[in-house]
Amino acid sequence: MSTVRLTQFTDLHLYGDEGGRLRGVNTLASLSMALEHACRGPWPPDALLVTGDLVQDDPAGYAHFRRLFGSFRFPVMCLPGNHDEPQAMRRELARAPFVTGGHVDLGPWRIVLLDSVIPGSAGGALSAASLVALDTVLGSAANLHALVCLHHQPVPVSSRWLDQVGLANAGEFLAVIDRHSNVRGVVWGHVHQSFDALRNGVRLLATPSTCAQFLPRVEKFAVDERPPAYRTLELKPDGSIVTEVVWASVSSAKGSASAA
Repeated sequence: MSTVRLTQFTDLHLYGDEGGRLRGVNTLASLSMALEHACRGPWPPDALLVTGDLVQDDPAGYAHFRRLFGSFRFPVMCLPGNHDEPQAMRRELARAPFVTGGHVDLGPWRIVLLDSVIPGSAGGALSAASLVALDTVLGSAANLHALVCLHHQPVPVSSRWLDQVGLANAGEFLAVIDRHSNVRGVVWGHVHQSFDALRNGVRLLATPSTCAQFLPRVEKFAVDERPPAYRTLELKPDGSIVTEVVWASVSSAKGSASAA
């Protein structure tokens, strides 16, 4: 394997009730549409990445997730968000193809999955033990490029209300990232919008939700009318990342592919 292909889904917000809606969007139907849309593309990838909020405070929603994703023959890498119950998520997804923590090595890349959940809080943080484990897992992958994945944003995204519920100890997290020159990218969910920046040569990426989106660059909460979305990532042997946000609309409107 040379180039590693991932498809990222995030912020699914599933309910046990198939008719469950978040801000007017049927989350199961919108996820099904996004997944079907992705399957019509350059499928299959080498793995799927799901960066939190699989359910909307309802562990019964994990059964729908298992049904939709459980038959894939490649890893489905999942990490929890603030609307998940991490223990329930790991219990409900405790079989292949699901991976619910740790790391996965694919070709010349190491994919690291972090749990940034603070129970009862919309914002997140990484425990001291998680930061030590991250330092160790990156240090042991000196010959691999690394993509680090979590739910909460570690940098501001220019929305005042969202930036108040990001990663509380982002400075400690970024200090670990800065110690390891093999880190090529950090990817997250939570913000229900696209974000793409460079920091010290590391690609920083946020991906819109498979259901309702948040309006970017605003002071107060506002809903964006954009459709469900997902992200494709091509992780190259030289450490570069080619990525695209794909909007799963009837018109199949797409974001522009970009590389770094």
